[in-house]
Amino acid sequence: MKQFHNRRILSELIQQLSYKEIIVITGMRRTGKTTLLKMLFEKVDSGNKLMLDMENLINQKVFGEIDFNNVWNGLRELGLSPDKKAYLFLDEIQVMPEIVNVIKYLYDHYDVKFILTGSSSFYLKNLFPESLSGRKIVFELFPLDFEEFLIFKGKEREFPEDFHQKNKTKSEIRYESTKNDFDEYLYFGGFPGIVLTEDESRKKALLSDVFTSYFEKDIRQMADFKNMAAFRNLMMLLMQRVGSLLDITKLASEAGISRDSVYAYLSFLEGTYFISLIKPFTNNVDREISGRRKVFLCDNGFLNLFSKVSQGSLLENAIYNSLRKHSDVRYYQRRSGVEIDFIMPEKSLALEVKNTGTSHDLRKLEKLSAAIGMNNHFLITYNYANLYGAIPASMI
Repeated sequence: MKQFHNRRILSELIQQLSYKEIIVITGMRRTGKTTLLKMLFEKVDSGNKLMLDMENLINQKVFGEIDFNNVWNGLRELGLSPDKKAYLFLDEIQVMPEIVNVIKYLYDHYDVKFILTGSSSFYLKNLFPESLSGRKIVFELFPLDFEEFLIFKGKEREFPEDFHQKNKTKSEIRYESTKNDFDEYLYFGGFPGIVLTEDESRKKALLSDVFTSYFEKDIRQMADFKNMAAFRNLMMLLMQRVGSLLDITKLASEAGISRDSVYAYLSFLEGTYFISLIKPFTNNVDREISGRRKVFLCDNGFLNLFSKVSQGSLLENAIYNSLRKHSDVRYYQRRSGVEIDFIMPEKSLALEVKNTGTSHDLRKLEKLSAAIGMNNHFLITYNYANLYGAIPASMI
């Protein structure tokens, strides 16, 4: 029997099973949405439950009735009754956009709890109109961060959420005990299937397959882009620029497309979780809107496999993907070029990523952080630094 590993999000999802609202789990392909759906299905203590894969054409026919009440005819045949509380689990709903109208109707007229998954916030925003406002709770599922990576490896460690606590509880022994695992995470990323595979050549083959699946199923099926070669070229150009400010004009020139096409492609890539674009931190709203974005990739495995960037870029990308679980993340840069890698405004926190942090780095960060009103600041270092204020990257 296949072993399922708990994701951090699972306990919150279980709590939501007792409420009326529709649960929507969204995220990139192969991040474990279907596995979570199966785990939630097992948690429902009722015989009146049903799980359907919406990529199956036969299952799609169940929801093709003109009179939505007649949908129950097909659901009854599959063992689900409208006469008592029903639980309906639907996987990959983005393949059938019209199903949302059926879901809304059944939600409003029957005692049915929906648990849904979909591979794209870009698509789901269009699928779920304002009429479903207040009827749904959306959860985003990302590849594993390093804390979850260790859980999947059977090496669970406590990760304090507070950065001051991380700083106080760090130790060189802990750093050494997780160093090899962290290096594996840096180079192969956090897609669950890849994490659970030991052989490196197999990991690379699986990563290539995940990328192909994303390109063929999400991009080709959901995006109306005529120039797929240019789209793929842009993806590769973005990987080479991870952690850097984007120059739209230069990207358009190198990819051989218009600026408008670059913006359209970026919007799709962000909406399907392939990239994240982070804004500058500033107290000037106009500058924030017009400010250039920094780009980060969904997973280090792709980054290492397809672009061969530096270890520093891999480290910064991994740190961003771990930070995003805490709160909104920005960057700060002055016109002179002086910058801070990550700002977390809600926590009044400034973070600078270094291979090996020094007391000079810490003083510089302290001065710059104070100048922009950040009350807390830490160095995030790849190597262990016996320095108060420097936290090992493997504890983020």
